[in-house]
Amino acid sequence: MTSENHWQPSKHIAVPLYQQIYEYIREQIISGTWPVGYKLPSQRKLADTLAVNRSTVVYALEELKADGWIDSTVGRGTVVGKSTWNSLAANKPADWKSYVQSGTHLPNIQMIQEINKAEFSAKVIRLGTGELSPSLLPTHIIQQAFQESATLSLSYPEGKGSFELRQAISHYLRKKGIAASPNSIMIVSGAIQALQLISIGLLDQNSAILNESPSYLNSIMVFQSAGIQMIPIPINNDGLSYSAISRAKRQYSTSLLYTIPTFHNPTGYVLSEAKRKELLEACSKERIPILEDDVYGDLWLDEPPPPSLKALDKQGNVLYVGSMSKVLGPGLRIGYIAAPEPVIDRLADIKMQTDYGSSTLSQFAVAKLLANGQYEVHIEKMRLELRKRRDFVLTLLSQYFADLAVWEKPAGGFYIWLTLNKEIPLQLLFKRALQQGILINPGSLYGNYHRHIRLSYAYASYEELEKGLIALAALIREF
Repeated sequence: MTSENHWQPSKHIAVPLYQQIYEYIREQIISGTWPVGYKLPSQRKLADTLAVNRSTVVYALEELKADGWIDSTVGRGTVVGKSTWNSLAANKPADWKSYVQSGTHLPNIQMIQEINKAEFSAKVIRLGTGELSPSLLPTHIIQQAFQESATLSLSYPEGKGSFELRQAISHYLRKKGIAASPNSIMIVSGAIQALQLISIGLLDQNSAILNESPSYLNSIMVFQSAGIQMIPIPINNDGLSYSAISRAKRQYSTSLLYTIPTFHNPTGYVLSEAKRKELLEACSKERIPILEDDVYGDLWLDEPPPPSLKALDKQGNVLYVGSMSKVLGPGLRIGYIAAPEPVIDRLADIKMQTDYGSSTLSQFAVAKLLANGQYEVHIEKMRLELRKRRDFVLTLLSQYFADLAVWEKPAGGFYIWLTLNKEIPLQLLFKRALQQGILINPGSLYGNYHRHIRLSYAYASYEELEKGLIALAALIREF
């Protein structure tokens, strides 16, 4: 029973509640929504979701089991029974479970799946979510952009994306020291699609990607699903270990280096300009292209960060990925890639084969906001608000976590990388926190980091941040 399913039995009709539940579950099985082997939620969870007593759920499940619809075994729980379809037809149904397990795209980390589900619950305090609070999104100026438009196209865009938007992004990047013509820019449906297109369009299964450790890249299966090996490069006090890059190049058939040098996810660190130049030189020497993820670059809070690697690159060695989602709202799904034209042409061809172009409506809105200057006006407002939120969380951490953890003050982005003084079972902490309505992002999602938690000050309200952090500190003390 998914979070999108809000069906509940009615207490205002003559049919008993257990019978309504019986018919509902039976219908899910008959329709194929719950195939053979599908594991039903626990009795307690069903009772909570359906807003009935647990005994009512137990009675309904016993009836279903008696009629051969479900099976129950100790340790495995309750699943749709193998004999189910004997009640419906002589022919066997499609074995959807085997299909699901045979897909080439790897399933996400179990904890990430749980986080993705919990984030849609209004009862959960989201302490790790990497997006702006809905109250901070510029809904009104986007609505105004549509209202003021005399012409609005709903046709397919070209593979590279709307020329108006690519031109606007080209002008904007020029202000950041990046020379990229509209023809060397491609619009994508968020930065994750950029990574996916690169994984299947530029790399083969013998490739290996050097990535920072810890890294956001470990929490998604984009490159792993393409059969590409991930080689972690530790982040030290000065940034990436350049000697480790050289060793990895000698050991593996390395294809590129993935890095978030500005307001890194999850640590929040910023690579200095001198170290950026060293990194460019090291990768040029080792003939390793760089994939620079700069989705947080606009969200500096105290002072502008150093120039991007792309701005410092004089050899065309950097693929640059940016996004408007972190500033204007994730629902727009607008990001972009700036790269040499042959690379853009290749990726645009693949994009046309997969989704035939990103939303024309979203592209229109972002182009309008970039052209009329409202994008930059909104960024200024976001910086002010995020600065207040960051400082508010830092104060809370000083009050409630001083004896539990250490952390650095982030200069931008969304995150604080909390390092616990003692290692505790993060999986258990995650579950106990979620039981109390608190959602966290343990460090184990980003690599072998079992004393860390990624906190975000961007999403939860001030009241939720205070309530959630106080409760989290109490839970950590229990360990």
